[in-house]
Amino acid sequence: MAPRVLALGANGFIGAHVAAALSGAGWAVRAGARDLSVAARRAPGLAWVKADFADLAQADDWAPLLDGVDAVVNCVGVLQDGGRDSTAIAHVSGPRALIAACEALGVRRVVHLSAVGAEAEAGTAYGRSKAQGEGLFEASSLDWLILRPSLVIARPVFGGTGLIRALAAFPGFIPAPGGGQRFRPVAMDDLCAAVVAGLVPGAPVRRKLDVAGPQSLTLAEILVAYRGWLGLKPAPVVALPDVLAAPAIALGDLAGWLGWSSPLRSASIRQMNYGVEGDPDRWVSELGVRPRSLAAHLTRTPASVQDVWHARLWLVRPVAIVTLSLFWILTGLISFGPGREAALAVLAGGGYGASAPAVAGSGALLDVVLGLALLIRPWTARVAMLMALSTVGYLVAASISLPHYWLDPLGPWLKVLPMMALCLFVAATDERR
Repeated sequence: MAPRVLALGANGFIGAHVAAALSGAGWAVRAGARDLSVAARRAPGLAWVKADFADLAQADDWAPLLDGVDAVVNCVGVLQDGGRDSTAIAHVSGPRALIAACEALGVRRVVHLSAVGAEAEAGTAYGRSKAQGEGLFEASSLDWLILRPSLVIARPVFGGTGLIRALAAFPGFIPAPGGGQRFRPVAMDDLCAAVVAGLVPGAPVRRKLDVAGPQSLTLAEILVAYRGWLGLKPAPVVALPDVLAAPAIALGDLAGWLGWSSPLRSASIRQMNYGVEGDPDRWVSELGVRPRSLAAHLTRTPASVQDVWHARLWLVRPVAIVTLSLFWILTGLISFGPGREAALAVLAGGGYGASAPAVAGSGALLDVVLGLALLIRPWTARVAMLMALSTVGYLVAASISLPHYWLDPLGPWLKVLPMMALCLFVAATDERR
């Protein structure tokens, strides 16, 4: 019978790869995730269980998840507080309850994924809470192994790696916040190999190991490498001073609090500036993994047109969402305010008579509500589709009552069609990973 491992955060960027690697290595994987529906469809061969650290606050809460488990791999982590994410829950209280449960139920072996730079001195809630979580494992009686990866690179991207590709694909030049920060990129396959090696009999225990690649590269060098990988013409790297990067970072922080997971946030910048290289040698000698360089990884995973599209659209999508939201909100507000009389005159010309004020008011209200609702993260795709369908309704009614506007030289009806296309773009690109 195959040994069983509980892989936590198994629908995350790193966790999904780790769970697949464990399954490939012969483990029976019980995959824990906060949201199961999409994750279970993508990896139907795993035994999925709901594992939300916010709901697993006591050791007893973990008993069903740990039943029959031989080892645990914890890949849960969040960059910054906001939305459903809490650094205190993900990195401290959740692991504390997990450790207590493992100790009580005799599950000795735990591999915990932290991060290079997970130290209080980093000056972020992320660094402080990650360091606290590491301390909890170090103080426990478990046979723990803490792995602290540097920048993890893979064919799929999420968060910071998505931003790197987007910056690399920027037209004309490559913008780099700072640009001189140093990383030791480690391939996802090598990190997964380290996790698997950490669970074999005789693997090192009670160790804290950085998982870093063989090359020390600046952010600018990484961006240039990715631009070449995407097949784009070389372009100069332009280091963005703090004064220019600050507005984008402030917007990223705001987006994070609203539930939008943006990697361009103050926590990520401070962590990068603090240092995220790590020790490239110790984990290699203790776990026997020979990591590949960034160039070797890129050569092994050639880019496709899908990668180029994703890189180019990564920054276009938030612009499209904000533009679409403002279009609907401002249209509604104008109809309520300075454009009200003009709107009533148009409706009167279309034969709406006494019902014109009600039609104008309800239409304006719908515009504002949909424009605001588009900014709510879980609703975005559905609201975008509702916008497109509502616009079809608008055009049908307008074509019946005011058909001559199709031939108007300013094209009031024709100009609505590109907006519908933008709605479809926003809805079609909603998935985050």
